Amino acid sequence: MKNVMNIIIALIWFINGLLCKVLNLVPRHQEIVSEITNYAYSKEVTIMIGILEILMCFWVLSKIKPKLNAIIQIIIIASMNIVEYIITPHLLLWGRFNSLFACLLILFIYLINFHSNKVLKTKNYAFNS
Repeated sequence: MKNVMNIIIALIWFINGLLCKVLNLVPRHQEIVSEITNYAYSKEVTIMIGILEILMCFWVLSKIKPKLNAIIQIIIIASMNIVEYIITPHLLLWGRFNSLFACLLILFIYLINFHSNKVLKTKNYAFNS
């Protein structure tokens, strides 16, 4: 079950990185980067962010240092969404409600990486009794 949940998280990073940013199938992401950074190279920065998101996907799937990975994911998602909430809420898909979905994703990542073993052990104990 934990593997399936990690695959879901990895897919979120992969889809957002490759489709939304690298391939620019959702131009809104580049607009957000442009407004936040006031940077002339927003296209290049957006592609770089997308590549980093794809790398995060592979890190999640690798299961190398999963707790550190989870902490970094949580920090990235929280900081990115705080900045977007403040600077570019008009460009977000659900406006300021995006922060609700970000919080749910953060909670999901936290529970999977810091509490899933406790939950799974409890379920196994119940089935083996």
